[in-house]
Amino acid sequence: MKKEYPFTGKHLNLDGLSYHYLDEGIGAPVVMVHGNPSWSFYYRNLVLALRGRYRCIVPDHIGCGLSDKPGDDRYDYTLSRRVDDLENLLEQLGITENITLVVHDWGGMIGMAYAVRHPERVRRLVILNTGAFHLPKSKPFPLGLRICRDTMLGTLLVRGFNAFSMGASYVGCKRNPMNAKLRSLYQRPYDSWQNRIATLRFVQDIPLQPGNRAYDLVSTVSEGIGQFSSLPMLICWGELDFVFDRYFLTEWRQRFPDAEVHSYPDCGHYILEDAREDVIPLISAFLERTKV
Repeated sequence: MKKEYPFTGKHLNLDGLSYHYLDEGIGAPVVMVHGNPSWSFYYRNLVLALRGRYRCIVPDHIGCGLSDKPGDDRYDYTLSRRVDDLENLLEQLGITENITLVVHDWGGMIGMAYAVRHPERVRRLVILNTGAFHLPKSKPFPLGLRICRDTMLGTLLVRGFNAFSMGASYVGCKRNPMNAKLRSLYQRPYDSWQNRIATLRFVQDIPLQPGNRAYDLVSTVSEGIGQFSSLPMLICWGELDFVFDRYFLTEWRQRFPDAEVHSYPDCGHYILEDAREDVIPLISAFLERTKV
């Protein structure tokens, strides 16, 4: 594990829970926010590429990666709490200006909600197969997510058999499918019923209609992200994503027509794995070209 993830993590006490994060390098802060069912491991190669010039901050959400995985009695697995956690971490670290946000999957919703709270702190955006708005009207909600979100069978599959994390590790890369060792490292934190709680709660928190608990917050973020249209934005996208597909990319393009977009028709959800040799140099060059 140390060879593939050569970092010494740190921990923030959040109401008695251990919130794990990476804090690597010095310079302008680059905050990388992961989604579900990945963890900070997803950003490892990007951190290695950037830490010589930037301060890379990469949290593991509670219930994910190397952070604690409490039950519902100790932690509220909601979008608003995720944003609070990220805000708390950055406040504790004194990171309150010149932030570059790198977001993927649920990290887009969490990171952009933070950005809407503190727009003056964010200077650049890197968008990787994610959303910061409701499900596009032309996009059907995937059946697999529906099963995981709304049925007892989904609960059994996700928490009993690790189906979500395992499945993502198989279908998340298309150009360069993960080998068995890499799949096992992505799945490693989610090795028991208890340790898979966040994997399920993330899916259950997807808001599809008014009244769902995250719906109003997603609406607020969706309405608020337009203020970032003047910021440098890089979008790198795997078109064969099983959730964040061309419908989401179209929405990003419509909202941010000046963004620099690199789209890969043969790549999937885990774009930093699938197109690593293309995307990591693109991000590095983008940061150098758009100094804050």
